[in-house]
Amino acid sequence: MISIIAAIVRACVWAIQSLPLTLAARVGRSAGTVAWWCDRRHRRVALENLKRVFPEKSEHERRAIARENFCRIGENYTCALKTSTLSRSALNQYVEWKGVAEFLPDDGRSMVGAVGHFGNFELFARVNEVAPQWQVATTYRALPNPQLNAILQRVRLQTGARFFERRTEARQLRDFLRKGNVMLGLLADQHAGDRGLWLPFLGHSCSCSAAPAIYALRYQTPLCVAVCYRTGLARWLVEICGLVPTHKNDGEPRTPEEITLEINRHYEAAIRRDPANWFWVHRRWKPISLFQQGQASLESPGTEADQTE
Repeated sequence: MISIIAAIVRACVWAIQSLPLTLAARVGRSAGTVAWWCDRRHRRVALENLKRVFPEKSEHERRAIARENFCRIGENYTCALKTSTLSRSALNQYVEWKGVAEFLPDDGRSMVGAVGHFGNFELFARVNEVAPQWQVATTYRALPNPQLNAILQRVRLQTGARFFERRTEARQLRDFLRKGNVMLGLLADQHAGDRGLWLPFLGHSCSCSAAPAIYALRYQTPLCVAVCYRTGLARWLVEICGLVPTHKNDGEPRTPEEITLEINRHYEAAIRRDPANWFWVHRRWKPISLFQQGQASLESPGTEADQTE
């Protein structure tokens, strides 16, 4: 049965990658519309999240944002499959890059980028298209099914980025970072579990990932926040929004809490700029009763950083 599912997934990936990008985007949006009507559970989560964050908006406005969000999620998935195969010249017809040259260090150091589930966030793997001397790396959690995981990894590797399994390849990631000129992108905008930092986000406290702060402090790299905005059908702006200081003016390191709060402010600004562009179907705000309150707090990637020493 699993082999049959894997074969179907391979066929779907091949079919999407065979389409022109704009057609792949339309297919994804259509799939997102179907999901909006059929996936009651995630529709309810999205609407609950939007009501929590935007109580001033009418129910009609929130439903319109949620429905468009489902369409964009479908578009992002199919476009991510297609853009992973595009050449540099082809890709740059659809993507505008902003802030890359301004914020990437020119002294050989690596850099940590706090990215989120905004737009076609898989495009962050292609930063070296505009900064060829840089290599891109990120972490992932392998799927339980080896066949499906292999399919996903083949798609990811088409981007040219390096992917490190966060539970088993921490040392390899450490060594790769220390080579220099590596942009390490970490998705850090979702629920971080029992080991997250309990901090405010969009006006409500929740478990936040400290991974970007931990890696930047541990490996003494600059830290930035980057967002992918959808500007039209199969069109995106990938923007490095700015640097987040990891040290105070006197040279003392800032705490992970201080750094993560500032990262959250960048995420919040991006969400308010285009609410439909974020991943509202994730249950971001879970009750504090799920956590051991008062205990220190690092998400899994932060713990893995500790293991590399």
